This record gives sequence, C-alpha cells and structure tokens, in this order.
Amino acid sequence: MLMWHPHQPAESGCMIAVENLTKRYGTFTAVDAITFEARPGSVTGFLGPNGAGKSTAMRMMTGLTPPTSGRSTILGHPYASLPNPARHVGVMIDATAQHPGRTGREVLHLIGMQIGVPKARVEGALQLVGLTDEESKRRVRNYSLGMRQRLGLAGALMGDPQVLVLDEPANGLDPQGIHWMRQLLRAYADQGGTVLLSSHLLHEVQIIADDLVMIGRGRIVAQGSKADLLGAAGTRANSVDNAVLAAALQARGVEVTGDRTGVVAKTDAETVGRAALEAGVVLTELRTSGAEGLEEMFLALTAADARDSGPAAAKDAA
Repeated sequence: MLMWHPHQPAESGCMIAVENLTKRYGTFTAVDAITFEARPGSVTGFLGPNGAGKSTAMRMMTGLTPPTSGRSTILGHPYASLPNPARHVGVMIDATAQHPGRTGREVLHLIGMQIGVPKARVEGALQLVGLTDEESKRRVRNYSLGMRQRLGLAGALMGDPQVLVLDEPANGLDPQGIHWMRQLLRAYADQGGTVLLSSHLLHEVQIIADDLVMIGRGRIVAQGSKADLLGAAGTRANSVDNAVLAAALQARGVEVTGDRTGVVAKTDAETVGRAALEAGVVLTELRTSGAEGLEEMFLALTAADARDSGPAAAKDAA
C-alpha cells in the first residue's frame, strides 16, 4: 500500500485544541461547551449518533461555521489564521459537495492549483485512495457514494497536511473499503500525523482509534484513551468454574455480572487474568467487552444526559 508522509509536527503537544466550543441557533444549543484535544501520532474518534453535534463542531474547528462562544485551534492557531490552511490541515466535511460535471481528476487538479502543489501530487493522491485512471476520468455525477468518499479523502491529502479532520469518512464504503481506510489512517497517524475522525459507528472507530470523544445532544458525555474507556466497558470471561472466578473478582472489589455465556467484570483483562490465576481457575475465554460495551456505556450516558436536559428544542442540523 502506498504510504503518505505528512509533514512532521513543528511543535509537540496537541495538534487540535477545542476549548468550551459552543454553537447556538436561537434557543437551540447544537454544541454545548465542548473541550478536548487531539494529539500528534494518534487517531481520535469523535463519536455520537446522528444529530449529536459532530458535524457542527467540525465546521467550527475548520472555519466554516462561526462559534457562538469558545475557541478551537489547529497547530496552535485558529484555522482561518493558518497560511494556506490546506497545506497544514486536510478537511473532509461533506464528500458529496463536489461539482458533478467535473471528473475526479479535474477536481484534484483544481485543488492542487488553489493550494500550490505540484501536478504530480494528483497521481499520488489517486493511487493512495485506490481510484483507477479510468475512474478518475469519470464525471463525479457518475460516482458512487464510496467513490466520492475516496475522492474527498484524496482532496484532503493533496496538501500533504499534518492534520486530518474527517467527518464520517467511512459512509458509503463497503467492508473492503472500510478496511482499506482503517489501514490508510492508521499508517498516517503512525507516521506522525493527527487524525480527528467522526462517526456514528462506534465499532468501526473503536478498531482504529487511540482516543475517544463521545458526544450526545451537543455535550461530551465521555472521553479518554480507548484503553481506559474499554476498561470501563468491562471484560468478558468464561472459565471451567465461573462461580469461583466471580467470587475471586468480587473479593478484589470488582463488580461482576453473569449470563449463560460467562461473566462480565467491570475491570481490565489483566485484572481478570490475575484473579483467575490466583484462584486456580482455567480461563476458556478472555476478551474486552469492546464495541458492545462502549455502545452500552454510550447509550446509558446519553440517556442520562437527555433526562438532565429535558426534551430537545430542535434537531441538530449536523
């Protein structure tokens, strides 16, 4: 697979910093004082259901929507203050917002001319996202949604940026395409780039992300490293004697629930393994609850937030 080499960060620390970012439309608050950071060399998953405020937040980060209050910076500066921003930040907010009468190749050539990169970058971007020469010569109106997503990502990468801000990039991709995108973005981050990736699909982002920010009804309901949040989601285990295993975990002060498939402990896998070892119980299964646990946690958190907030005044346009 062709690798992209983002410019190495000129400074350490967070590449994206969001501080009390808020957007109101009349009496409706679409984004409510959110604060988080995205680090270099990492993929940050920005998760939430449709209408949670993800797109609105990303539009504020990239200068497309003015915030009501709060601020966001990328590489230490507001997006609009960056010189030739596309050379530093690759943005894909709406992959369908492409001129239908142009070919994919023309779209990329125009981006290259606007941001001042060599013509050869077009070929590299097309190869990187898996659009063939024949596909690049088709009119965008004849592209599938998945092809538009690939073209949008190619456009975001044209400037060889340090940071990627991508809104629902897996939308419309088939399983093979989703797997390809995971590999691409993981390689980009591993080479020092920063990725902020929004999605309503917790499982897909959980596979690739290093850090997670979960948003519901415009508010952040949970954030942290994937390891910490998965630990909070719990560990599923099965053994030759689940009663003994559960007792050993409870003796350690771990909350344990059980069903016909085994036990679920509200702790990390290492703690469960050590408890089983000390109790002399053979484990037959040990895995993090994973996406199911995250989904359960997210639903519980957003339900609590909804109870605290009362009925929504309107639906977020994001």
